[in-house]
Amino acid sequence: MEQFLIAHDLGTSGDKATLFTTEGRQVRSYTASYDVHFFHGNYAEQDPENWWDAVCEATKAVLEGEDASRVAAMSFSAQMQGCLPVDKNGIPLRDSMIWADMRAVKEAKQLEDAIGADRIYQITGHRVAASYSIEKLMWLKANEPEVYEKTYKMLQAKDYIIQRATGEFVTDYSDASGTQALDLRRLEWSDEILNAAGIDREKLPALKRSIDVAGYIQDRVAGEIGLPAGTPVVCGGGDGPVSAVGAACIKDGEFYLTYGTSAWIGGTTTEPFIDPDKTVFCFAHVIPGKYMPCGTMQAAGSSYAYIRRALCDDMPYDEMNKLIEKSPAGAQNLIFLPYMLGERSPRWNPDTSAAFLGIKPEHEKKDYVRAVIEGIAMNMELILKAYRKQAKIEQMNLTGGGAKGEVVTQILADVLNVKFDMPDCVEAATSIGAAVIAGVGVGVFDSFDEIKRFLKFEKHVEPKKENQKVYEELKPVFDEAYHCLVPLYEKFAKL
Repeated sequence: MEQFLIAHDLGTSGDKATLFTTEGRQVRSYTASYDVHFFHGNYAEQDPENWWDAVCEATKAVLEGEDASRVAAMSFSAQMQGCLPVDKNGIPLRDSMIWADMRAVKEAKQLEDAIGADRIYQITGHRVAASYSIEKLMWLKANEPEVYEKTYKMLQAKDYIIQRATGEFVTDYSDASGTQALDLRRLEWSDEILNAAGIDREKLPALKRSIDVAGYIQDRVAGEIGLPAGTPVVCGGGDGPVSAVGAACIKDGEFYLTYGTSAWIGGTTTEPFIDPDKTVFCFAHVIPGKYMPCGTMQAAGSSYAYIRRALCDDMPYDEMNKLIEKSPAGAQNLIFLPYMLGERSPRWNPDTSAAFLGIKPEHEKKDYVRAVIEGIAMNMELILKAYRKQAKIEQMNLTGGGAKGEVVTQILADVLNVKFDMPDCVEAATSIGAAVIAGVGVGVFDSFDEIKRFLKFEKHVEPKKENQKVYEELKPVFDEAYHCLVPLYEKFAKL
């Protein structure tokens, strides 16, 4: 009898559960929403009880009318870089500081001063930043010492769900590599980092592979979550590394681009990808023995959503894409810098802001809309340049909601000079990745090659040489425009 796999995409705004058959067919999907509490400017917290309620609601919803005993396993793709302190019974001691929480600026500086930025990057594969878990735990120790003292383990979002479902305190290597406390090569907690941070090693959970069975649904929660007691729960991983599997990048040297609210270029390598310029960062992969380098820009789809709201009266995206087609490649030399939310890769500058440059009387709405997409693409091309210093990349898989627009896809191909192959499920990469992890974890699948059960690549886009010539002239202007504005960004930040 055909079995089921349940994938949970535990995101920032909600949990999306998807029920797949072991043959790769999606049965149904359901999203249960929850809120983020933003306050004090750069604080961002979530109530873990809301995560649990959402997982229970979504699990029951996707199993409605189905035989739950046919579920072979459940696994996760989840938000990373959180900090949730729990006691010995797994009970949260406070709300979770999520990835978007940036309060630990002082602690990040303390860690950098103690070890050095280069050394931290060499150990962890990441730039030192307030967004990471270990800096948040340092903040907790300094500002809420009574909570720190009671903390048995610091968990990530999926780890909390696993603990509540199975009673086990674990995390996987991919999520651990988003804490800035994991030695990326040794795949163990870094004593050098922890000693400098002043954090007790025993407050961190046991490390597992993403494909390891973390535990089994306990009797006491079976009715609540809607799964039979004894159902295997596979560790899963952080959403970034899981998305690489969902994009079918499972072998060394395979890369992909995900275009969504944010956008990133990721891939699969057999060695840690250490970039001398620190443009990109690197996670432990969900595939044992592999690594997942990543370069993420902040505002891709969100820049397009902004121009839709501000200039296009919430015009349907299909209509906006038609508008782009009326503007020539290069948007008549109108340039957009897509730095609406500060920037991670390739700039690593939180003080940046967006700008249109080169505005002239002949520019119309169509040019502004096209310039936004081209600016996003030229920013992504700078990230790709960092990869191309170490790898030859002429082809990538393309996923994410933005991949549905043909003209958008063509612009990305032209600017990046790559061929794109697109799966039929462009928006389900993380869910599919989690399902494959579940299947490999319980032996339903022999290997990650079984991703082919879930995806078909039937659409392909080649770069157009005539457009590439235009963009090659604009790229250096785009890059120089940012550097010219850096002094102004600093002044704006002080206003």
